[in-house]
Amino acid sequence: MQMGNRRESSNVEDRRYSSGGGGRGLPSMGTMMMLWPLLKPLLRTKFGWAVIGLGAVAYFSGFNPMALVGGGAAGSSVKNPQDDKEAKFMKQVLASTEDVWNQLLPKYGMRYREPGMVLYRKGTKSGCGYADSAMGPFYCPADKKVYLDQSFFQELARRHNAPGDFAQAYVLAHEVGHHIQNLQGTLSKVQRAKQQWRSEAKQNALQVRVELQADCYAGVWAHHAQKQFGILEKGDIAEALNAASSIGDDKLQREATGRVRPDAFTHGSSKQRMEWFTRGLATGDLRQCDTFQ
Repeated sequence: MQMGNRRESSNVEDRRYSSGGGGRGLPSMGTMMMLWPLLKPLLRTKFGWAVIGLGAVAYFSGFNPMALVGGGAAGSSVKNPQDDKEAKFMKQVLASTEDVWNQLLPKYGMRYREPGMVLYRKGTKSGCGYADSAMGPFYCPADKKVYLDQSFFQELARRHNAPGDFAQAYVLAHEVGHHIQNLQGTLSKVQRAKQQWRSEAKQNALQVRVELQADCYAGVWAHHAQKQFGILEKGDIAEALNAASSIGDDKLQREATGRVRPDAFTHGSSKQRMEWFTRGLATGDLRQCDTFQ
């Protein structure tokens, strides 16, 4: 993917080297076991209980007390050149989505309001609750931000065999697609519809349509980014399609349990995800992305 010295988006909060950006959930069992040798003697005195109380308040306020004793933090002060290089790339990709959608959406009678992007490590606070790296990239409609722990891309490459810079760009473009759905009112309509249905299978089926439309919007972005900036290199489209296929529900379910349950799909099958991304890429037309028909 050819980004060169293209501009970086200014709509980015880089929390990778912070202590977490806000309140969090309960610490893991592994963390508790690591802390136990320190906690055990403190439990014997009133002063020790006071120290534990202060530590708990600090933890749930966003500061990691383990940082004082060399333990893991939600963020890290250790700079990683490769991580910084990837962060720059994601900022450039976000800028390209801004350029494309600012120009394209008015043609459909909409004004584009740019989303934010939060880069973090391990965990941080979001408008939709605590964000954990295990959740993968996601868009929060409450604060209109994309949350991204770049370790997801290592998982995508190693565990799912879907490496490549354009695979990463596709993932971000998909989350920006959810932002467009938010601007269109689609996400709120879907949420209201889900609340009217008790059937989990029906709720899942509706969510699949949301995800496939975001895939199609990612394809529309790629179409116009190539037209405007010539960003694509040989093999880029294959990288995106491979990523879409690798995180299809059927493939993930088969890897996890050995069987496939279509009623439990929430993002769509590998075939569906590839098809809708390809449709957006081929047409460059939002009107061709109506997965709700």
